[in-house]
Amino acid sequence: MTPDHDRSRSPAGRTLLSDLLRGHRLAAGLTQAELAARAGVGVRTVRDLERGRSVRPQRTTVELLADALGLTHAARTTFLAAARPSPAAGSRPAGRHLPVTGPGADPSGTPIALPQPVPLIGRDRDVAEVAALLTADHPVVSLIGLAGVGKTALALAAAHAVAADHPAGVAGVLVGEGSDAVDVLAASAAVFGVNRLRDLAGRFGGRPALLLVDAVERAPDPVAEALRRLLAAAPTLRVLVTGRHPVGLRGELVRPVAPLDVPPAGTVPAGRAELDRWPAAALFTARLAQVRREPPTLAELPAVAALVRRLGGLPLAIELMAARGRILDVTELLDRYGDRVLDLATSEGRPGRDPAEGAVTLRDAVATSYRLLAPGERAALRRLSVFANRWSVELAEELLADGGDRADAVPLLDRLLELGLLSVRGTAPFRFRLLDAVRDFATEQAGREGELTRVRRRHARVVTGLVVRTAPDLVGAELAVAVHLLDEATSDITAALAHAAVDDPVTALRLAAALPRWWRFRGRDVSGRRWLHRLLADPRTADADPVLRAWALLGVAQLAAEHGAGADELPAARAALDVFRDADEVSGELSARSVLCALLHATGGHNEAREHAEAALELATRHGRVRDMAVAQNNLTWHDIRVGDLAGARRRLAAVDRLAAQCGERRLRVLARANLAEVNRLEGRYADAVEQGGRVATVLAELGDPGHRRRVLGTVGLALAQDGRAAEALEVVAELRSGTADSPVPGQRRPPRGAGVAAAGRPEDAVCALIEGNLALYQGDRELAAEWFAAAAEAGADGQDRRDVVEALVGLAASTADVTVLARLDEVRRAGGISLLPQEESLLYALVARRAADARRGAPG
Repeated sequence: MTPDHDRSRSPAGRTLLSDLLRGHRLAAGLTQAELAARAGVGVRTVRDLERGRSVRPQRTTVELLADALGLTHAARTTFLAAARPSPAAGSRPAGRHLPVTGPGADPSGTPIALPQPVPLIGRDRDVAEVAALLTADHPVVSLIGLAGVGKTALALAAAHAVAADHPAGVAGVLVGEGSDAVDVLAASAAVFGVNRLRDLAGRFGGRPALLLVDAVERAPDPVAEALRRLLAAAPTLRVLVTGRHPVGLRGELVRPVAPLDVPPAGTVPAGRAELDRWPAAALFTARLAQVRREPPTLAELPAVAALVRRLGGLPLAIELMAARGRILDVTELLDRYGDRVLDLATSEGRPGRDPAEGAVTLRDAVATSYRLLAPGERAALRRLSVFANRWSVELAEELLADGGDRADAVPLLDRLLELGLLSVRGTAPFRFRLLDAVRDFATEQAGREGELTRVRRRHARVVTGLVVRTAPDLVGAELAVAVHLLDEATSDITAALAHAAVDDPVTALRLAAALPRWWRFRGRDVSGRRWLHRLLADPRTADADPVLRAWALLGVAQLAAEHGAGADELPAARAALDVFRDADEVSGELSARSVLCALLHATGGHNEAREHAEAALELATRHGRVRDMAVAQNNLTWHDIRVGDLAGARRRLAAVDRLAAQCGERRLRVLARANLAEVNRLEGRYADAVEQGGRVATVLAELGDPGHRRRVLGTVGLALAQDGRAAEALEVVAELRSGTADSPVPGQRRPPRGAGVAAAGRPEDAVCALIEGNLALYQGDRELAAEWFAAAAEAGADGQDRRDVVEALVGLAASTADVTVLARLDEVRRAGGISLLPQEESLLYALVARRAADARRGAPG
């Protein structure tokens, strides 16, 4: 046993210097030449010592090597002692690779024949759990997992942790290829200082002892037979086993060793401390520090997260990859090796390597466990490899059924977990995931079997079924749960859509048509609209169910409204409404009228928008659909605001809140309160608008509704500006403008000339200009206010809320006293049927009074 993560290199019945030297060198990330140069010895000396060709090296040489490796305390003592082994350390059966470790002692007095454990990162909980199992009444505890996952390192740490509970001694043996039961028994007796099996009980004297048996997969049947006999001869003996699969003994407790936790997909850490919360990343950065002086830069941190995720959190793979950081930076490592993790070597693969050391590549490691599966289990693993991220038992069963009867998948998953092929995190439904290396290997096998296309087609249909079942819950009391579920399945949704769009476009259309609301919540309105356009234009979907195509058309319109392109999709929404009415599809008709109401309101078709809202309210009332009644009432609120009936808007919003509470629709209640904040602002109750709007914006961020959150932030910003709270208003402007290329740079505080603002075409462009205009007007800078109000009116001229345009023109008129602005204002008001509010009339009255005063003084016009 060596300081390596998963395998001892010792070829003799004690701790050999060759094993320790190689293990410490690999842990330090050094080549033989680098270690030789650091120690001031010849490369051949290091090579011969690692190959065991130098039986008794000079003490000076060993001390130089210990200094070069930075060994201290117990590790240095063990290293130096291995160069001058004691004859009493034990012996091994001739010709067998069943090593026994060197002697030592625990502070409690327990004799320990194990090397000191290496420092572990992210394994504190694992060590505690294994230690607890070893002190319980389990004769055999087996640590099972892939090569390189850290079974031996964990076993050593746990064995040392419980040494005081095993006063008869703690020792270990390494199983060699071709060993038989007699060899295992002889080595096990020898490490406890006896020659015969029957002497063990007397040696222990009724006290507990612990035996660590490493690499049992090299001779599983002989090990099983030997352990049966050992436990029968020495009832106080407890055995800790490491291997690729369980021994199969009565009373054996199997404890899978999972890889280290990795950052979730898409993680962009803000700093090193945040990244190091994930043990796999912390291990990588710790090992990288051994081969280069500079820690990962901020630009490299996302690559670190992605790289350790691709390595599946396997400690040995992470250490080997970090060693390459001597030559390449982390981004280069990800680019060069990110798609080749299966080819990453898990051992040196150099001359002199013991053939019994195990896998050379991760592919070999996975293949070894894959061969332990029955043919049906292998086929299931190949199918499960199509899942891109975590999945549930139910999804696995649906996928594996492949259109036939569903079978219980729990025994299969238990078997995969037992062999270390499966990761299980937490207790949520979506908690199962194949390690990346396992998934890549299984996908390769599916390709070789010619079944990859069929498996991916099945996966697309399973994911589509999940989304279609979940989509109705994106409204109502289960909204948060539904959004979270789809968030969990994001990678699989993306993969399913991409494959089905080519292989099975009707399935892709079903999937995409169910996603618009979720896409909108997650700010993917542009890409979602593109997907729907592509699938609707595909000739292979032309004969799809007309209702399905209508839902897709409505989704296009709904998403277009999010980025100011609603006018382009009015025909699509109207076509969808016609199909729903012809098919007597009430849900579709209500949704279409609601979308049309929003589109028409934003594009100036206020009267038609009101007609759709009133028709929706009548239809929803007739069918007793409380939520849709609340939606229609909420839509009609804006028509009350349009005609200046703010008291009526308040009453309608109270009805919305009552109906939404009745059907458990939290989001709709939040939207009603957002509208109430706007009513407060329009009434001049600025402090109330800021307080309520701020609370609503926080909740909308939690719910994931960026479009409505931007709108309520606009309300807050305008209320702050109109109340003269400049610093707070500008903070809102900065947040609204984030990501807008045409925004003025900080400190410019002037609107872009020409069509700069209007070119962006985003609702927040007009709102930001309105906020800036109100701030300038409040501060008495009429020239600057006029520029901002002109920019706001220009930005709102096409496709935005005419109420905002009226507000901008009122501000422009108040800033310039230009009579042509009044004419334009009157034109916009008549076209939109918009009534002026009292505070707007006050501004215009002040304008008229100022013009009259100027005229009396004889001022020009």
